[in-house]
Amino acid sequence: MRLTIFWERMADHFGAAYADSFARDHVMAELGGRTVHQALEAGWDAKDVWRGVCAAVDVPADKR
Repeated sequence: MRLTIFWERMADHFGAAYADSFARDHVMAELGGRTVHQALEAGWDAKDVWRGVCAAVDVPADKR
C-alpha cells in the first residue's frame, strides 16, 4: 500500500483534521506499543500499519 493511500484511508475514517493527531498521539498494542508515525518511521509497511489501526479502532470491514 502506498503512503498516499494509507493517509487517504486515515482521513476518510477519522476526518482530515483528526487523522494526523490520532497518528501522532494514539499508542497501539497492535503496532508494538507505537503510534502510527512511530511504526512508519520504524519501517513498518503501510498496509500492516493500516491493519493495526483497523484492529485497534474497529474500522468497518467495507473500509478496510
